[in-house]
Amino acid sequence: MQITIDKKTGILSTVIAILLGVILFMSGSRSGVSNFFGMDHSMMHEGATSSKVSLVGSDTMFFQMMIPHHQQAVDISELAMATSKDPELIMLAKEIRDGQAAEIVQMKKWLIDAGQTSDMGHHMGDGTGGMLTDSELATLKASTGSTFDIYWLQKMITHHEGALHMVTMIENSPNLSIEKFGQNIVNVQSAQIKQMKEMLKRLGA
Repeated sequence: MQITIDKKTGILSTVIAILLGVILFMSGSRSGVSNFFGMDHSMMHEGATSSKVSLVGSDTMFFQMMIPHHQQAVDISELAMATSKDPELIMLAKEIRDGQAAEIVQMKKWLIDAGQTSDMGHHMGDGTGGMLTDSELATLKASTGSTFDIYWLQKMITHHEGALHMVTMIENSPNLSIEKFGQNIVNVQSAQIKQMKEMLKRLGA
């Protein structure tokens, strides 16, 4: 027997079927949505618990020494950006400031992840690792014009050379990311030393 449904009845049947589907969906939505978000929060919680990073003693000591070393480079680079009128020197100072500020953030993160602090327990000695002494900082701050530019370049070269020597502490780190970090410092600062020496020639020093 063939059953026929007129146009109006067909439309009504369709509407009823849609409504029934909506009702069935809504009846299960609370548990479904709850389960979904419960799983999501659980995953977020698991992801928020970061595993500790393992550092050997030389890694920790390097970071604790290099952070203040980098910070001085950042400080005197900002001084150069505010004092110098030489476009190349200003651009280089900005490059050094931005690069070493970012490296400070990374080193502090590694220390925190390993449950260590950035405090080495004592201050680095005057001139350690090529850092400027209080007297040299005072001379730099009192300088202007080409005298400032030449003195800044000379002291930054010494500062960079000190950093290259310090990097030997992590050149054989068992953590490949840290070893690569050190190699990047060597590559970048070696190129900057070369550039600064050329700049000194240009300035007649």
